[in-house]
Amino acid sequence: MSESLSVQSLSKSFSTSAGDLEILRGTNLSMTRGDSVAITGPSGSGKSTLLYIIGLLDEPTSGEVEIAGEFPLKFDQAAQARFRNQKIGFIFQDHHLLPQCTVLENVFLPTLATGGQDSDVQSRAEQLLERVGLSQRLHHRPSQLSGGERQRVAVCRALINQPLLLLADEPTGNLDPKTAESVGSLLLEIANEQQAMLICVTHSRELAGRFPTHYELSDGQLVDATNAGIK
Repeated sequence: MSESLSVQSLSKSFSTSAGDLEILRGTNLSMTRGDSVAITGPSGSGKSTLLYIIGLLDEPTSGEVEIAGEFPLKFDQAAQARFRNQKIGFIFQDHHLLPQCTVLENVFLPTLATGGQDSDVQSRAEQLLERVGLSQRLHHRPSQLSGGERQRVAVCRALINQPLLLLADEPTGNLDPKTAESVGSLLLEIANEQQAMLICVTHSRELAGRFPTHYELSDGQLVDATNAGIK
């Protein structure tokens, strides 16, 4: 089975009182396993919209998204939910941890739809939390953690089902510069170790500059900014 992502001629428009507002205009993107891409652009340029369409949280006006040889936008909602759980991991600007659950329980959450916790899942969760330096925080609640620690738990949760595609929407946006640098490094390192495809939407030029590929979303299309001096 193909382990790639192909975004083909993606367009997205919203209806307004002044007429249709076109956010994405025939956007294209191709990635294979192990690739990491940062996407920057002004607020309102469509960065998060593109990410949510790729992650099956929104629908395009036209165009296709192919993931692992399948076209999940054509699936019904139940099939999309299964596919998303199995193939895609999400990290958002806000960690979205459940306050009543422990760190370990929060990491387990995505596995509940695929049979729940077993010894292999528990071992993988503990290994991930150890990898991000939280092995002493397994039974803490989110309120007992710092902002950086909560975001590291969110990274582990996104990785627990070993997704092919990892989507990060402003993952360091709520963090101080030092913590943001640490979480950014961690995200790139773990994605590389697991050979996941990583797409990171960010306003941080510093973070984008650390990615091997950097696109600027301009006028609804992705422009290669990797070697264009856009920092």
